[in-house]
Amino acid sequence: MDLKAYIRDIPDFPKPGIVFRDITPVLAHPQGLPTVAKEIAAAFADQAIDYVVGIESRGFIIGTVVSHAIGCGFVPVRKPGKLPAAVHRVEYELEYGTDKLEVHQDAIAQGSRILIVDDIIATGGTAAATAKLVNLAGGELVGYGFMVELLALQGRQALPDVNVFSLITY
Repeated sequence: MDLKAYIRDIPDFPKPGIVFRDITPVLAHPQGLPTVAKEIAAAFADQAIDYVVGIESRGFIIGTVVSHAIGCGFVPVRKPGKLPAAVHRVEYELEYGTDKLEVHQDAIAQGSRILIVDDIIATGGTAAATAKLVNLAGGELVGYGFMVELLALQGRQALPDVNVFSLITY
């Protein structure tokens, strides 16, 4: 399946000059999400992944099917105030200001092998912050799996030195 053919470009969203890469047509196609999951899972098939960590919110959609394809657990990383038990929290820099992410303190068993999954890597800030959460929770980051990578924004440079797999690049 040519996934790129199903990604819709939305000009000037969320602000003028930005071209938003909309993945919802991929999700709407009956083979879209299974194809994404199969490809990301295959890229890490020999890595003995214990948990897929999905970043709110589209990382939940992709991450859960990847964890199913791998046969491992799934852990959500959320915005503050969304998780009910004790959490680890990291604050990270955005283009204008800061943001925070959280994970349950007991979500990841010590030494577990972790794959972080999200829909898109742009500047890499959110993905790098998620790696810090994995570290705080005692996990060992094995790699990242992204559906789309925006190469011009050089997000890989913000990430730890692990395997980074992207299905589609722009």
